[in-house]
Amino acid sequence: MRVLSLIPPMTQLNTPYPSTAYLTGFLRSRGIDARQEDLALALVLRLFSVAGLKAIHERVAAMPPGRHSRAVAFFDQQIPRYLATIESTVAFLQGRDPSVAHRICGRQFLPEGPRFESLDVYVAPDDEDGGDPMAWAFGSLGIQDRARHFATLYLNDLADVLRDAVDPRFEFVRYAESLAQSQHSFEPLAAALAAPPNLLDQILGELTHAALARHQPRLVLLSVPFPGSVYGAFRIAQAIKAHDPSIVTVLGGGFVNTELRELKETRVFDYFDYVTLDAGERPVLALIELLEGRGTQENLVRTFVAGEAGKSVRYVDGGAADIPFAEVGTPTWEGLPLDRYLSVLDQLNPMNRLWSDGRWNKLTVAHGCYWKKCSFCDVSLDYISRYDALAAGTLVDRIETIIDETGQTGFHFVDEAAPPKALKALADELQRRNRAISWWGNIRFEKSFTPALCEQLADSGCIAVSGGLEVASDRLLKLMNKGVSVEQVARVTRAFSDAGILVHAYLMYGFPTQTVQDTVDALEYVRQLFAEGCIQSGFFHRFVCTVHSPVGLDPAAYGIKLQPLPSVSFAKNDVGFIDPAGVDHDTLGKALNKALYNYMHGIGLDQDVRFWFEGGRVPRSRVPRHYIARALGD
Repeated sequence: MRVLSLIPPMTQLNTPYPSTAYLTGFLRSRGIDARQEDLALALVLRLFSVAGLKAIHERVAAMPPGRHSRAVAFFDQQIPRYLATIESTVAFLQGRDPSVAHRICGRQFLPEGPRFESLDVYVAPDDEDGGDPMAWAFGSLGIQDRARHFATLYLNDLADVLRDAVDPRFEFVRYAESLAQSQHSFEPLAAALAAPPNLLDQILGELTHAALARHQPRLVLLSVPFPGSVYGAFRIAQAIKAHDPSIVTVLGGGFVNTELRELKETRVFDYFDYVTLDAGERPVLALIELLEGRGTQENLVRTFVAGEAGKSVRYVDGGAADIPFAEVGTPTWEGLPLDRYLSVLDQLNPMNRLWSDGRWNKLTVAHGCYWKKCSFCDVSLDYISRYDALAAGTLVDRIETIIDETGQTGFHFVDEAAPPKALKALADELQRRNRAISWWGNIRFEKSFTPALCEQLADSGCIAVSGGLEVASDRLLKLMNKGVSVEQVARVTRAFSDAGILVHAYLMYGFPTQTVQDTVDALEYVRQLFAEGCIQSGFFHRFVCTVHSPVGLDPAAYGIKLQPLPSVSFAKNDVGFIDPAGVDHDTLGKALNKALYNYMHGIGLDQDVRFWFEGGRVPRSRVPRHYIARALGD
């Protein structure tokens, strides 16, 4: 049986999402003819081509002039220049035409639409750069980086045109996200799928038909990691069923695992024959056995199927054990055009850019999370709760196999939190084999990350780590069951930084019972961590209560009351809650993000944190001004 795994739009532009690589590698290890394609990348490359821009311009020409946004009006005026520059710019972002960087940096080559106005916000510290607003970020020799940033702004202008003239739901990584994210009803998605196809839908349909013609699959797997890839997956399945209803379609992935666990919507099965939960290896094997006549429907594993006459949804779980992580095989990227991904540079911060700049081999050190206690996390679900480690020798075997296949030695370990012991064993094994790689990934700021271990990890190729500081408040960290303190985070992050490893902190606001005073104090801790060189990057997330987290499962223990949910037939994950603290976290969040943006660029680190809050109408921080420095012994 031939199996085709597809990445639907949208995920990432710079590197393949790893789910199909894992499934394809596993299925091939079991002797199954498995193929894969990235239709998200294919869609972007078709849109951002001469033919694609001409098709977009046809839609612009059909619009009443009074409906033109600034981006659309500029595109309409500059269409000859866009047609002349699009293919060389895309080739540059793919690394295939680096010499064009000089023309891009000359600022006369690319048409510069509204997105280029963001360059005006950059201010060189102490005006040391002769009035050049970009030199502080890239330096006098950063031609390639500077050009990538300009080329990214150029693509963002074109994305705005797509959004304003073709499909208002378009985003590079969150396409039509609102149709799926915690949508209790299937109605919004059903209405969108019933609408006449727009340009993006038409192209996606053509790409789907071409993939079917190339591979002739009997079974098509669609992995949807995020709400922003659900609409694209359904459009692909719609095109498959219209082309050949006998092709079996399966929906799985991170979105399904978190949001469709109580699926009751029968219309999903107009597009997909099966919907699987959690790790896909065992469910797909059971399904293949069924399709080949070697099993029955009762042997399916964690799979939704249509009930009798399609009037209900049935969940089947024959109970077969999951494939041990050591036996899932090595991911393979064979079949994906690794030289066609776009290395964009929308974030100037050196740590932030790792997510979108460069192609990384994505790999997992261990399945699940070894801590699995954080109260805001989906600790009741398989991707967190089932911890399954891997021997260092096996991990490095996989690394070497991937290097041989791709020719690239950069790895992004996508664990929920890579265990310190496993990372030390990895470093030991890499040193034993004299194997040089570059890697980065997610960790917990454990005290076991000593200065000596951080130095060893740097020697093994570690260039960056990201970890959760969440709300920088010992009271709230304890309520979150994080297992760390602010002082411990300071010492660990400083150890990484001193070893030359970049540190990104995941930050949170709006956690239950968080007060305005807590928020001001947390920002002061964050300011000091930046000022002391402990962290170089961060991002503030608004706390979201999910039904699978300890907070969602036992809200009273966290001092909140959940808002009642409507009848759920489709997606269920986020849930609203009432916090008696009554804080306006939306307003506070704007100040937090403004402050963090400046801290990441070395600006405002000496300012009183109240400066960032509108009107300064917040209490003074209770945190001693040099708390972090004293914790570090400086």
